[in-house]
Parts: sequence; C-alpha cells; structure tokens
Amino acid sequence: MNTKQLILASASPRRAELLRQIGLQFLTLPTDIDETAKPGETAGDYVERLAVEKAQAANCPQAIVIGSDTCVVAPNGEMLGKPQTEAEGLRMLQLLSGKQHEVLTSVAVVYEQRANVIVSRNSVTFRTITDDEAMAYWRSGEPLGKAGGYAIQGLGAVFVANLQGSYSGVMGLPLAETARLLKARGIDPLASGQ
Repeated sequence: MNTKQLILASASPRRAELLRQIGLQFLTLPTDIDETAKPGETAGDYVERLAVEKAQAANCPQAIVIGSDTCVVAPNGEMLGKPQTEAEGLRMLQLLSGKQHEVLTSVAVVYEQRANVIVSRNSVTFRTITDDEAMAYWRSGEPLGKAGGYAIQGLGAVFVANLQGSYSGVMGLPLAETARLLKARGIDPLASGQ
C-alpha cells in the first residue's frame, strides 16, 4: 500500500471527478501560473510545459503531484483556449463546426523534483452547428472555462459526431496515461487498499 500523499494541482472539478472515478484519494491544490504560449511553441509542447509547471507550482516535494493541461487545436492550426466573451465562444464553435479538430491533454506526475509527462492526442469531429444552436449553447453557460469553448461530458456532446482517442483525455485528464504514470510512482488504482 502506498503511503505517499497524492495532490491534484488543479481547480478543475472535471479532473477531480475523473481521479475519483478510478478510486484515488487525493488533496486538491489549485496553482496559478502564466499560461501564455511561448513564441513558436507547438500545442504539444505547450500543454506538456504547463502540466509540469502546474505540478511544480504546488511546491510539495514530499507528495506525488499531478498537473494537467488541455488545448484544442482548430482545423486551421490555431490553439483555442477558454473563451471569455460571447464573441470568442461563438467564433470557436464556428471554427469547429462540421470539421475535425485535435484535443491535446497532458498529464504530469512530479515527485522529488522529477517530472514524468505524457500528452494524449485525440481527434474530435463536430457535426455542423447552426448559428441558433451556437447561441443557445453559449447561453447555457457551459462554454465558459472550457478549452475550445465546449464540454464533451456536458451539453457540448450533442455536437460530437466522432471521437478517436481518449474520452477522458478530451474531458481533461487522460486516465490510462495518468494511471500509468502513477503506477510508476507506486500508486496503482487497480491494487486493493489504494
């Protein structure tokens, strides 16, 4: 049985829900870092860096700390963050409507100043979204605080025509990858007594 403290360096209720889904006990410690992309940084490098920085910002060297980040890459290659305004939210849905896009979610596990990180790459195809549907979805309030302006686990699921990859990764924390990194640190969700 593992005796190390497990910490989730995130304020995301979805990430906490996913960790609970696989039976893990943990403390939540949201961290605040600069999430600005660096010039020339690819989406994969961006989410990888942020996951590590979030976990390290928890500053808990005796604990095993999980950090994660999600980025939606539109068909035109643009990295989509979290919409702050109606105009941004509607623009994001328009970019994704009727097309395939990529969702990258990284997970980093940091322990004793060593970081291991994996990026989950997932392909999501949206059906065509009408202007009225986009406006109704925005008014639901769900797009706020969601990378790419939608939540696959919520009302946004009505737009998803196809998903290739990890559902939990698109939701915000790829569980297979998270379990693999944690197992390497002595925490196995499948073992009894965790």
